[in-house]
Amino acid sequence: MRKTTMTTKFALIAMTLMLLILSACGANGEKASSGENASNGSSAAAEPSVEAPAEEAKELKKVVLRLKWVHQAQFAGFYAAVKQGFYEEAGLDVEIRPGGSDFPSVQMVASGSEQFGVTGADQILLAREKGVPVTAISTIYRETPFVLFSLKESGIEKVEDLVGQKAGVKLGGNEELTFRAMVSSAGVDAKAIEEMPIKFDLSPLLSGQVKVWPGYVINEVLAVQELGHEVNVIKPSDYGINFYADTLFTTQALIESDPELVKNFTQASMKGWAYALEHPEEAAEFGLEYADNLKLEHEVNMMKASVPLLQPENLPLGKMDAAAWETLQESLMGLGFLKKAQTMEEVFTNEFLE
Repeated sequence: MRKTTMTTKFALIAMTLMLLILSACGANGEKASSGENASNGSSAAAEPSVEAPAEEAKELKKVVLRLKWVHQAQFAGFYAAVKQGFYEEAGLDVEIRPGGSDFPSVQMVASGSEQFGVTGADQILLAREKGVPVTAISTIYRETPFVLFSLKESGIEKVEDLVGQKAGVKLGGNEELTFRAMVSSAGVDAKAIEEMPIKFDLSPLLSGQVKVWPGYVINEVLAVQELGHEVNVIKPSDYGINFYADTLFTTQALIESDPELVKNFTQASMKGWAYALEHPEEAAEFGLEYADNLKLEHEVNMMKASVPLLQPENLPLGKMDAAAWETLQESLMGLGFLKKAQTMEEVFTNEFLE
């Protein structure tokens, strides 16, 4: 009798364990079924899913900005937009690449391999005439930093003093256009000035080989002063000339296909420039991370000299004026650089600044 009782107890225990296992399997099966039904639109409740943090889920869009020239404080606002996270906040991962004669920004952006560029405003008009559909979306230096300058001892203080003198001329760009417009506005016969094509080495000026030099008041003028020389500066504005210099642009195709991207990039860039204006020394230092041959003192001087040329009192930063573009176009046509007038609505737009 005892043996039978023990056997019965073991049987009951085994049966209980089996029921528990079957019950658990049934529950798991219901959960799996519930999950499948939820994914198929069933009203059955699914298990809550674990979502990735928002910052991890947000994928940044990769874009390239091609500068007009080599890395320096002339482009500090763009560096600030990277360093302060303004581009990232706009959903962008921005790579800033240097420009120059080997990497002309208009051609690089027009090719479609890069999205944004910086160039002289005149180059936008000239590209348009050649059928290259690029459009200005902001101007950085609303007062041109371009000037003519001479060593103090030369006695040359105005364009009229260049008659019978040798002047350095940078051919083929905004510098040549501005120089010729200044000469024309001054009423000076261009043939009365002896021109010498120059590049970037300041030696001809310092040695007296030429008497006047074309350059940026935020760069070459500072470089000569930092060497201990006093200079005379001749501004285009003294002759009623102010051509937009560094201008941010993109392609018409990108404006049409992704206006939100263009707006986000433009506004983040202007936030960077606003930061640079408020913190010029810090912004100048950002550029040192992009090139190892820069000197902090020169970069700080460059940034401080840039502030009034950006005209921070004229908000929003970067806004362009139709009259300035019309004047530039008239000068290009009058001097023979441009043969056919371009449609201003295609040349520039302020729509992404506001």
